[in-house]
Amino acid sequence: MTDKLPDWLNPEPWLRFAREADAQSIQQAVFSEEPGERELALLLSPQAGEQLELMARRAQSITRRHFGRTIGLYAPLYLSNYCSGGCLYCGFASDRDEKRQKLTRDEATEELLAMREMGIEEILLLTGERTPHADFDYLHEHVSLAAEYFHRVIIEVFPMAKNEYRQLAEAGCTGVTLYQETYDPVVYEKMHRWGPKRDFSQRLEAPERALGGGLRSAGLGALLGLGDPVFDMLCLYRHAKHLLKHYWQAGVSLSFPRIRPQLGGFQPEHPVDEKMLAQFAFAFRICLPEVPLVLSTREGERVRDGLAGVGISKMSVASKTTVGGYSHEENNSTGQFEISDDRDPEAFCAMLRSKGLEPVFKNWDSAYRETAHYQQT
Repeated sequence: MTDKLPDWLNPEPWLRFAREADAQSIQQAVFSEEPGERELALLLSPQAGEQLELMARRAQSITRRHFGRTIGLYAPLYLSNYCSGGCLYCGFASDRDEKRQKLTRDEATEELLAMREMGIEEILLLTGERTPHADFDYLHEHVSLAAEYFHRVIIEVFPMAKNEYRQLAEAGCTGVTLYQETYDPVVYEKMHRWGPKRDFSQRLEAPERALGGGLRSAGLGALLGLGDPVFDMLCLYRHAKHLLKHYWQAGVSLSFPRIRPQLGGFQPEHPVDEKMLAQFAFAFRICLPEVPLVLSTREGERVRDGLAGVGISKMSVASKTTVGGYSHEENNSTGQFEISDDRDPEAFCAMLRSKGLEPVFKNWDSAYRETAHYQQT
């Protein structure tokens, strides 16, 4: 049975503004002093694509006001590609003809040391969906290990119970990234053929359990290409606002991943081009001025160079989507998806500085390791 959207998430009342947008209402939305769902819907509309330069200037001004001329940097480390899920769009799906492996503690240590040598200070640990090969105990061990080397340890893994998130927070985990993929329950059910990820509500509520368990930040996103992008972006906004209201001491960040080529050859039904991606980033910066917006190496050099500091305030660098790959040049496993920007940190930072932007590897606030258990207000 298909889940329904909770009342706090449903964007239906605002979709009509995207359908009825005109040049005047869009310009008013760009310069609104108190933008909300209505303004976001207008800025997400196809008509707003004609006002992209105006939106870019406004987004850049807001970004500089709240983030200065800095770009936060992080890198992902894939611990395991074992997966129990049947996601149509993922190279790690359990029916893919993929060499399955996971890092041992010694191998993970080699990877962590190699990443430290690159200057990385914030790490994102990833696995597939929960399996006996890479379960909670495995994740807990490697979170503890990573916390010995990095100031910020964030996880992008399977949804967990509140108590499990609390144990990870005590082990040194500072945040969670968990994309709903699509907020359309009908499309969601179609995309997730089997496995625990088929439970729409259980995944939707996981970031709230993570913050309630003491993690200090939650990263949200929708995988652009799966569902109607305007619907998904409005839901993403409402999801972020819900968390910011109930966990106001925590941090929320938003990402805009697009479908990339991967093992299985999935083709998106709602492709999002580069212009639309930029429009979405500008719209969110205008409507959520203080929220970090993230762009990964899924995107190519031209897109990342153009959006750095213009809405986007945080980026991944020198990413590998295979299990391991930082300490060993030869790696015959297949990545979760193809990356498009393979510049090393030195080259990427040189690009940022050429644009008057300063790369930031360390989040100084994270030096305070005490665990805060955020309570709902």
